[in-house]
Amino acid sequence: MRRLLPALLAALSITWTTTWTTPWTTTATAEPTAEPITEYVALGDSAAAGPLIPVQDETAPGCLRSSRNWPSVLASAIGARLTDVTCSGAVTDDLAGSQSTLSGPQPPQLDALGESTDLVTLTIGGNDIELVRVALSCVNVFPEPVGESCRDRLTTGGRDEVAERIDAYAPEFADALDRISARAPNARIVVVGYGTYLKPGGCYPDEPIWARDADYIQAGIHRLNAVFATESARHGARFVDIAPPSVGHDVCAERGVKWFEGLTPVGPVAPLHPNKLGMDEIGRFVATRL
Repeated sequence: MRRLLPALLAALSITWTTTWTTPWTTTATAEPTAEPITEYVALGDSAAAGPLIPVQDETAPGCLRSSRNWPSVLASAIGARLTDVTCSGAVTDDLAGSQSTLSGPQPPQLDALGESTDLVTLTIGGNDIELVRVALSCVNVFPEPVGESCRDRLTTGGRDEVAERIDAYAPEFADALDRISARAPNARIVVVGYGTYLKPGGCYPDEPIWARDADYIQAGIHRLNAVFATESARHGARFVDIAPPSVGHDVCAERGVKWFEGLTPVGPVAPLHPNKLGMDEIGRFVATRL
């Protein structure tokens, strides 16, 4: 499911959010530097790659990577030369290992790094904990009580399956940051989180996820972003929180306002991913943090 999903959603990661109110939400501001950023490498999954947004990179069609994604916007804003190896469907193992795609294997993303790299951005983790599968399992065409709550199913017996997967993922993410530092010892490493996808309570039936299930998904996203913030601080990286600027631009917002598409996207963009407007705004916001 997370590697070679059938058709489009098979190759896509999920983009989500940090919390609106939790006390550990932070927005990172990079330390000033006298040296300009010239060599920038973008790593990560489809949250950064931009599947289906024109113009798609024909050199790696299996990655569904757009030349107008937020790393491209960021590179233009700061005047850096971009090496973009983001790839839809990527999991953390694909940073150091070859990734299988629908058009063939892709080399390890870390191969793009070197001593001359000034800046590295990283957005990854949603596929590792299978948030796409979780989100799709929460879809209910009919209102309650017809159907099943994904929150109830995933929290039976006093356990929270999503929370357990996120907590178990933290050491793997920390190891990835160390590997990046080893490959690019002179680079500033910036972890970019997932944006505000669902407002509190969701917007059923426009997006067919019950209110309590929408809040459950968001709680999982909050927890994942907390891992990013904590491990970034521990391993010499910076965490940029894109949740605050994307509040009000979630999948429930109207066209021309929303940065993220829901299950039925409008225009050339993948479901459950940033649209062109979102890519522009995220790229510009990250630039302000540099």
